[in-house]
Amino acid sequence: MQKILIIGATSAIAESVARLYAARGAAIYLAGRSAARLDAIAADLRVRGAPHVHSGVLDVNDVASHGALLDNAWVALGGVDTVLIAHGTLPDQAACDASVDLSLQEFATNGTSTIALSAALAQRLQSGTSLAVISSVAGDRGRASNYLYGSAKAAVTAYLSGLGQRLRPLGVNVLVIKPGFVDTPMTAAFKKGALWATPDKVAAGILKAIGKRKAVAYLPGFWWAIMMIIKNIPEAVFRRISL
Repeated sequence: MQKILIIGATSAIAESVARLYAARGAAIYLAGRSAARLDAIAADLRVRGAPHVHSGVLDVNDVASHGALLDNAWVALGGVDTVLIAHGTLPDQAACDASVDLSLQEFATNGTSTIALSAALAQRLQSGTSLAVISSVAGDRGRASNYLYGSAKAAVTAYLSGLGQRLRPLGVNVLVIKPGFVDTPMTAAFKKGALWATPDKVAAGILKAIGKRKAVAYLPGFWWAIMMIIKNIPEAVFRRISL
């Protein structure tokens, strides 16, 4: 039986991932901000086939509380073989431009909190386990429309690249997940188009990438080609483009 810890479990992608694992009969520990939402998701997962579902409330920016939450998850599940870190916000760039405090707060939520959790998990995960973390294609290159968010995700991606290199000889796989545009409540105000994916499609890609013990997964896969083009535009040219 798989033992899955999902942090940021009330996000749309994380909930879709949890449903897929529940259908496989996995034991699951959910961590998130809202106890009521966690309880509702847990009840749904039990109906879908998860034999054991536990949950704990976590403020990811309260780094001092990370250890206790992880300890509880390990005890509740009797160990953990797969962790998904999926929390995050989509900050308003103009508001961040106007406030240093807000910029630092959003960077902490999307960047340093994830790094702190990953560092703590690295001390616990054993050979054969996986740490999967949702970053973003936004971290591949800074854009005027969302560079605070992008810079936080870039930090996460770089950190996980190094962490994955360090943990690979120990048998622990680190997967960096880079979704493109995903139709979730967080992106409800955005106009949708052909490049947008559903949380269920991204979730299926996440499970596939974890199963193959990949290092990086662009989801959907066509985002790899898109970002290769964007990353290779000369900086002098890129700064004249509106993205």
